[in-house]
Amino acid sequence: MPELLDTMNSEPSSSVPANRRSRRPVARWAWLVAVLLVIAGGWLFFAQRPATRSSTVKASPPVGLVPVATASARQGDIGAYIDALGTVTPVYTVTVTSRVQGQIMSVNYREGQMVHKGDSLVEIDPRPYEAALTQAEGQLAHDQAVLNEARIDLDRYKAALDRNAIAKQQYDDQVQVVLQGEGTVKNDQGTLENAKVNLAYCHIASPIDGRVGLRLVDPGNIVQANSTTALVVITQLQPITVIFSVAEDYLPQIQEQLRQGHRMTVDAFDREQTKKIAAGALLTLDNQIDTTTGTVRLKAIFPNENNALFPSQFVNAHLLVETQHGATLIPTAAIQRNAQGAFVYVVGTDQIAAMRSITVGTTDGNVASVVGLNSGTVVAVSGFDKLQDGIKVAVRPTRDAANPNQRGGQ
Repeated sequence: MPELLDTMNSEPSSSVPANRRSRRPVARWAWLVAVLLVIAGGWLFFAQRPATRSSTVKASPPVGLVPVATASARQGDIGAYIDALGTVTPVYTVTVTSRVQGQIMSVNYREGQMVHKGDSLVEIDPRPYEAALTQAEGQLAHDQAVLNEARIDLDRYKAALDRNAIAKQQYDDQVQVVLQGEGTVKNDQGTLENAKVNLAYCHIASPIDGRVGLRLVDPGNIVQANSTTALVVITQLQPITVIFSVAEDYLPQIQEQLRQGHRMTVDAFDREQTKKIAAGALLTLDNQIDTTTGTVRLKAIFPNENNALFPSQFVNAHLLVETQHGATLIPTAAIQRNAQGAFVYVVGTDQIAAMRSITVGTTDGNVASVVGLNSGTVVAVSGFDKLQDGIKVAVRPTRDAANPNQRGGQ
């Protein structure tokens, strides 16, 4: 019994350690492989990050370069302009009223129609004036017959006076009768002409070429003679004028050009000064200066063939005073200013920006004439928030200075 018990107790104790010993090497190798895989993955991840960072640094631009756009100075002509706000004014404006009393029979124009001189506008009932004309003609015929009779009697009295058959006083009285008859006939002729004029006034025609406005009267209305009530308003559009005011300081230059007989061109631009509406010439200037504003009024005339200018329209007038030839031109965007005056950043072949002082002359639109630069000099026109004297720049494609004739090219 004791041996059997020992045998039974010894068998289980010997089998359990054998199984555990068989599983432990497998687990250890699994853990070792997992650790090696994690280490390898981490090494690969961190080994690739420096390469990515270096490629990113190489793709970015070099530190310290300021990107700028540039333009080349050029020689050309530029105009010296005086800019002013102007008002379009017709050469003629006619307010048509009636010169006779009567009923309107017809209105022969359309609102906004272009009419010519002599075109029928309004017809007034002519019948009362036709009757007055007939009466005047009848009275004239009667008085002419009376005058003829008086002249016949005068001839008879003269013959009798030559024979001393009548007294001279009777002859003289007949002379006065003839003179009275002539006066009566002359008065009748005036009455007849007045009747003809009144009859003609019944036919209202356009006195000028122009455009009619909105209809102000309708057929059937009664109009009064010499009334201030307008029947129609006509404005001439071709040609048309623009009146604008300039400072009295410009007056000597303008007068000098007029004395020399030079034609001074005037361009009319819209409110935003971006679109050229019409081109004309200076016509005349006023005879006095407005002391309250220190300005003088000028008048320019425009052909207005396309009717682009409209009466009472506000425009920006650009008066060309003189043209400078062979000036050095650069874009106005390149000009900078500080306490010492105007300057530009000149970009050399080494792509280093250098400040250079200049003197600004005439400015026309986005182009200005300057003194202190040579034709072909490259100047910066952007990037001024980072530009400094002596700094290196990254130059964008160079463009030439714009055409100075910006006003005429719109």
